[in-house]
Amino acid sequence: MGTVKGKKSVNPAMTESTVALLRELVAHLRDNRTELREEWARRITEARLLTAMTKEEIFAEATSVYDNYVEALETGTFEALQAYARNLSERIIPRGVETDEVVGIVLLLRDVLARSLFGKYRSDFDLLNRILDAYEPAANRIANTVAVGFVQERERIIREQQEAIRELSTPVLQVRERLLILPIIGVIDPLRARQLTEQLLQAIRANRARVVVIDITGVAEMDSHVANHLVQTVEASRLLGATVIVTGLSPDIAQTLVNIGVDLTKMNTVGDLQGGIEEAERLLGYKVVMHDSDSGGKKS
Repeated sequence: MGTVKGKKSVNPAMTESTVALLRELVAHLRDNRTELREEWARRITEARLLTAMTKEEIFAEATSVYDNYVEALETGTFEALQAYARNLSERIIPRGVETDEVVGIVLLLRDVLARSLFGKYRSDFDLLNRILDAYEPAANRIANTVAVGFVQERERIIREQQEAIRELSTPVLQVRERLLILPIIGVIDPLRARQLTEQLLQAIRANRARVVVIDITGVAEMDSHVANHLVQTVEASRLLGATVIVTGLSPDIAQTLVNIGVDLTKMNTVGDLQGGIEEAERLLGYKVVMHDSDSGGKKS
């Protein structure tokens, strides 16, 4: 009897047959667990996969993956495998393991198991063919489950890292009650400008800020699109009840604002950050008291 490829009709007899074949397959994999996982771990090392891990770590993970793999074949459910794939990904992604390595080790396991089946059933080609037909769909789904789990976890980590980088690159600092400072350094492109606005507005709302000092001393240039966005940020902050003071305007950026027709009467600008903070404190009602022993003055 040959293998029938293509879409197979599902009927009780076929289902029972498939279950029986998978049960026999699982028994074989359990009986040969030690040698098969050792062979798999050896193949992983030879293929130079998971190089960020020691041989002992590779063997330990191979054991866990193998057992979860066999359990998924036996039960036909993938929740435990999915949970393990996420857990594995959390542990190995920070160590520099790449997606192709994870896909590679799963495919290696599939190859190791297939070779073992060929060895066991080489004298009964018909039975081998039927077992492989039962095994193939399950093996494909297992490989897909592990790969997707890894990719999803990797994307989650990347998103978190990007968010952390954005927060570091545009930190909104609370220096006094109701007073925020946003020091901006580097290039501002349209994407960063939008992110900056979102972070600032969230901080204004969360801290119930009344005054915000945006310092752009570290910004060398700004195109008209970003300059317009800065004006919109000032207006949006005003709508949330916060006055914005912009400090550190360079001559080039000031010229850009003039060229695009910004109504500068709506924008409170001060020469430098120190002056901006002093103006902000004045707006908040703080007073500067000078002491003879402290020529720098003391704010109260």
